Amino acid sequence: MIALLQRVSQAAVVVDGERIGAIDDGLMVLVCAERHDTRAEADALLSKLLAYRVFADDSGRMNRSVVDVQGALLLVPQFTLAADTNSGTRPSFTPAAPPELGLALFAHFVAQARERLGAARVGSGRFGADMKVSLVNDGPVTLWLQVHPKVPTASH
Repeated sequence: MIALLQRVSQAAVVVDGERIGAIDDGLMVLVCAERHDTRAEADALLSKLLAYRVFADDSGRMNRSVVDVQGALLLVPQFTLAADTNSGTRPSFTPAAPPELGLALFAHFVAQARERLGAARVGSGRFGADMKVSLVNDGPVTLWLQVHPKVPTASH
């Protein structure tokens, strides 16, 4: 699974003119499930995301996590993060999870985040929707996190 996180002072997602998720200080996270991902990868990525130190401590160093600063999360599904851009001028989305798996893993990711942080601190986009996302990147700080699935190898 992939997460592109951005430290924000505010972020929002709108679908069909309706604001469906918004946060103030925290992380806006684009979330992508890949073809062989399972709940294990989703859980590992969420644990890494919640512990990742991207907020300043008293001396100005990035030493605090979103949990430490009691920040919020805005989780936005984005399958295009899995794009294969190695050839040609059009991305291939073969590495992305099929829609039904992507939806299930995104829903699980959001539910687990709400359980761990509290529902009031976690907003989300809508899987499969045409979303308009706005944010004020704080820093700017933008980081890529990825947890690779453990795909069994064939034995001879």
